[in-house]
Amino acid sequence: MQSHLLLLAIFAFFVSLVFALLTKDEAREQIRFGGMLFAGFIVAAIVLGWLMYPFPL
Repeated sequence: MQSHLLLLAIFAFFVSLVFALLTKDEAREQIRFGGMLFAGFIVAAIVLGWLMYPFPL
């Protein structure tokens, strides 16, 4: 069985990496932006999952 959280983290990492490389020119800005974007993806997914938890399938 695969972990959805692990798959989410891998996806968020690669999307953040591509966005950071495409939008920022300096390496320091790329690292900062990529880290913030990665953290945003993870936090947003956890918060949305927590908000949807009470709803029935």
